[in-house]
Amino acid sequence: MASEEPRAKRKLPIVPLVIVAVAGAAAAFVVLRGMDYRAAEENGLRIIRSVGPWAFFAGCAILPAFAAPLSIFTITAGEVFAPTMTMGGVIAATLFAIAVNLALTYWLARYALRPLLARIAHHYGYTIPRVTPENARSVALTLRLTPGPPFFMQGYLLGLAEVPFATYMVVSWICILPWAVGAIVIGKGIFNGNFRLALYGMGLIVVATVVVQAVRKRNAARVN
Repeated sequence: MASEEPRAKRKLPIVPLVIVAVAGAAAAFVVLRGMDYRAAEENGLRIIRSVGPWAFFAGCAILPAFAAPLSIFTITAGEVFAPTMTMGGVIAATLFAIAVNLALTYWLARYALRPLLARIAHHYGYTIPRVTPENARSVALTLRLTPGPPFFMQGYLLGLAEVPFATYMVVSWICILPWAVGAIVIGKGIFNGNFRLALYGMGLIVVATVVVQAVRKRNAARVN
């Protein structure tokens, strides 16, 4: 007779992951030791510039859905493409690419990769929550504004939870907007040695952080 007790959650393989991370960091230290960072920076920017804006922003739209850091694109976009596209054009293109990325992440989580992700969750003893139209916005805000899971992982969780697409897109895009714009401005300032511009970007992120804390508290009070 099958047991009625809920299946115990399996522990995530934290120790092996930590070992791999430490080994990777040690290998990176050995490889990068003695490197001419200024030359490496210039070579990296030249390579990015050579692929062109279409390939760059297509990568911004696709790769972060598969765990590539969005900051790679936001930090470098202004320095590489502002001379030809203007800063306003770079910001607009980046935010459009992010919107495409959000839609892609949602589609992967809710449809294309759902069976695989559901099996992984089940393997570790977790159930996928479902949201209602009434609490969808609060759930999306809570997850997007809570530090912890990477941005792409938050998107997967919201897709798996079947948050309505319109709510998911609006909340996710608004939440990432100040961080993306701030990173673009900071990157442009740092690469050009314009620290006043970098401070403007940092100020935008600081203001966004304060607003996020206020919204989180208000949302938590409303949920409770």
